[in-house]
Amino acid sequence: MSYTIEYTTSALRELRSLDRQVQQRISERIENLSENPLPLGVKKFQGEANHWRIRVGDYRVIYRIDRQRIVVTIVRVAHRREVYR
Repeated sequence: MSYTIEYTTSALRELRSLDRQVQQRISERIENLSENPLPLGVKKFQGEANHWRIRVGDYRVIYRIDRQRIVVTIVRVAHRREVYR
């Protein structure tokens, strides 16, 4: 069963503002979430119900999983020093 990937407007803007090479690395990891929304190394995001985070180098991808609709929604893509603010 494959999940659909959706982006919030702000997450898409954050991703597009990054260097092209970093965008590509992050996009590959995001696409992998469609097959396995809880990959090795995923951590529960503190303070938010049903939010998870994956690490891609110095960047973090925050997302939520909707198991009823079979959708992974990317909420935030940012450098580790900015993502938790």
